[in-house]
Amino acid sequence: MNRDLYIDFAKGMATLSIIFIHTAFWSGQFYIPAEVRVFSLVFDVALFYALSGITSGSNIEKTFYRLLKLQITYMIFVTFLFFLDYFFKVFGLTFFSMEWLQGFYSTFGSKYAATSVSDIPQWQNLGNWYLHQYTNADTFPVVMGSFWYLKVYFILAVFGVLILRFFPKHVNWFIGLCLALTLIFNVFPEYYPGGQVGYVAFYLAIFLIANRMRDKKIPERVIPVLYVIVAAALIWMFWYYGSEIFYKINKNKFPPKIPYIIWSLFSLTTLFVLYNRLKITKENFVTHIGKNAIFFYFAQGLSSSLVYFIVVTLQENMPWWLLMIFIYIVNVVLAFIIAAGLKRTDNLGWKILEFLRRKTAS
Repeated sequence: MNRDLYIDFAKGMATLSIIFIHTAFWSGQFYIPAEVRVFSLVFDVALFYALSGITSGSNIEKTFYRLLKLQITYMIFVTFLFFLDYFFKVFGLTFFSMEWLQGFYSTFGSKYAATSVSDIPQWQNLGNWYLHQYTNADTFPVVMGSFWYLKVYFILAVFGVLILRFFPKHVNWFIGLCLALTLIFNVFPEYYPGGQVGYVAFYLAIFLIANRMRDKKIPERVIPVLYVIVAAALIWMFWYYGSEIFYKINKNKFPPKIPYIIWSLFSLTTLFVLYNRLKITKENFVTHIGKNAIFFYFAQGLSSSLVYFIVVTLQENMPWWLLMIFIYIVNVVLAFIIAAGLKRTDNLGWKILEFLRRKTAS
């Protein structure tokens, strides 16, 4: 079966969009206007959940094996991150001082002030990371700030495959249930549950809708109707909430509330409209990113942390728009280099695990 390069292309474009979002919302908080930061959310993380739904099936064994591989790859990465963070702190304390390290970490802003600067390894952080409790990595704060996606993905992938396997004739009912819960949580915000329930209710609906779209093509006559509905929803949002809601889209993302849900409709509609319509016949730079999306997702957390130091140096000497373009390009290049390194690290980690397996088996 030939690989659908459109899926890789869409994943690649979504990953590039995530890099832009983290360029705008992290280091960009110091110089990029709020309007531009909000517009960066047009193509956001909901696309990944939709693409996962398109590519997922009802094979529980295959899904669980894929999730197990992802968990091990994630654990290899956070182990690497843990020692990278720890050795940098040891280096700073040995050759410089605590004050130097605190000054270094102040680059990220007071919100991400370092809390565990010590030459003693904080093993509890590594254990928490393994269990998807994302305590901050002081040297690379963007990494854990973007990992909320991974926990939600694990949860909805499990729920999704169970629904597809055991309730294949009732998928539409589960979509309706998820949408109804999302609506109830928003209409009665005092009942909006904490934890992951709100995230999973909305994103599982996207996952299942995308799965129902698998191998289908939206008719051309329906496309204008869909975009009119999206435009009408946006107009209603600004009429109901007022123009100031534009600046609160990101706050309505965690967890997803109606303004953010409406904001994401354009990207989701575009994804489904182009599915089975836009033909990608050759592999390219974007499809390469899509094929290795998980490594680029890990890498952008590191690269988006590193570009802080370029921003601090250049923000007074360049127009904001030129600096934004430059930082974004640098961020993508760094992510590309780091992703290649992380893929090699992952391969080495798997080889070590295989070596240990053989030794313990004998």
